[in-house]
Amino acid sequence: MSDEKALKPDTPEEVRFPDHIFVIFGATGDLVERKLLPALCRLMRSGGRSVILGVARADTGDAEFRALALDAMKKAGIDDESLEDWCAEAMYYQGIGEGDAAAFEAVRRRIESIEADHGLGGDRVIYLALPPKAFASTIYGLGAAGLNVAPGWVRLVVEKPFGDDLESARGLNAQVHQYFTESQVYRIDHYLGKQTVQNLLVFRFSNALFESVWNRERIERVEITVAEKIGIEDRGHYYDGAGVVRDMIQNHLAQLMTLVAMEVPPAFTADAIRREKIKVLDSVRPLNVEGVVLGQYTAGRLGGEAVQSYRAEADVPSDSDTPTFAALRLSIDNWRWQGVPFFLRTGKRMATRCTRIVVRFRGAPVQLFESLVQDGRVDASPNELVITLQPDEGFDLLFDVKAPTESFKLVAQRLRFRYADAFGQLPDAYETLLIDIVTGDQTLFVHADEVEASWSLFAPLLADPPPVPVHPYWSGSWGPEATRSLLATWLDAPADDEDAAK
Repeated sequence: MSDEKALKPDTPEEVRFPDHIFVIFGATGDLVERKLLPALCRLMRSGGRSVILGVARADTGDAEFRALALDAMKKAGIDDESLEDWCAEAMYYQGIGEGDAAAFEAVRRRIESIEADHGLGGDRVIYLALPPKAFASTIYGLGAAGLNVAPGWVRLVVEKPFGDDLESARGLNAQVHQYFTESQVYRIDHYLGKQTVQNLLVFRFSNALFESVWNRERIERVEITVAEKIGIEDRGHYYDGAGVVRDMIQNHLAQLMTLVAMEVPPAFTADAIRREKIKVLDSVRPLNVEGVVLGQYTAGRLGGEAVQSYRAEADVPSDSDTPTFAALRLSIDNWRWQGVPFFLRTGKRMATRCTRIVVRFRGAPVQLFESLVQDGRVDASPNELVITLQPDEGFDLLFDVKAPTESFKLVAQRLRFRYADAFGQLPDAYETLLIDIVTGDQTLFVHADEVEASWSLFAPLLADPPPVPVHPYWSGSWGPEATRSLLATWLDAPADDEDAAK
């Protein structure tokens, strides 16, 4: 039976969770400690009865897992007198060793035992917080043990990356669908859990002012930037086999592009929205290498401190040509966007951390004020809509006003909205997505067809060696100078200099 539902409220205070068990495979990993357990704690203590079963290879027990969970929550700033009691009541652990058939049968029996002890009705979330290489064997083990069905619903959550190319993604989708229907599968991309991303749909489709100009006649170009100050940290072995296209372009930036470019869906439901996103990916013109710039960071300075080059990172070969930066110019061949370039840019060791979408509108067709100045020019700025996803989530609309001077001078000003100012601290992206998983809303999760369409689109960039040169760029810069070949003004710092300085 499909879990298809309309969008629901997205704050914990407005949601009442159904009673369920939340099973985490890979429960002792870094992602679970830093993100998942704190998010689950915040949400589950505000909703219905929920029990967590951690599953991992280690041969430990409930007490050790509860101690790990308690430490993770305290590090996340969650600490009160009831926390230890809550962990003792709601946290369990099951070792799985090498993951043979008997181990998965033991997991099934443990789930059933916990459900019976807590009077749960058989609703289950199974979350795979695992390395990609473990997905296939785990999905097979779940299916063989009958954990794809339950007295209630079963929802399978899979962390990105989902495959590492088109062929592997198709194979993984086929294996998932051997045991789970698409309505059961939640492919998670935490970027889509950010409040500003979700509200992009509301911003577009509930405000006729913007939707009426959201087309090729009024928009000159769209720029999507995901800049990271961090390097690859301790992921050298993984990252050198993945690179920036697999790590960021194929998933995060492609998803943001589809939300900006999609048509108005016939209904505000998960299936309707996902269909429109797939249409965008199918409409993107095949990549032209002349519209691609790749880069790799070298040594430099960030925050006043020296940082090393990519090739000096642990587990990275000294002659690696793996790109850590990519800038792309894409064209969407449909009625709304014909002729409007979409620029995607992402990189590590950039000048600042920011995720933002800039929609630049076309300038006025006639320079009305040129006759008022001696040199015949007025520096008019095009209107821009800046959607900031991180940090300091919000919207800015840039427009021109006349400066109060004797000479005729135009100055760009902005209308500014920040979510934190209006609503206080926003929920973490994982909290938002966990709400949707438990309540059965797939809107912010990636459909199988989206995964395959995205891998197909960016497949030319996955060649080894890369199809275009990998240019060096200084850590702390905005990427290679070669990016200027795409758009001369695009290398500028973000429009909000105050944010960039943080």
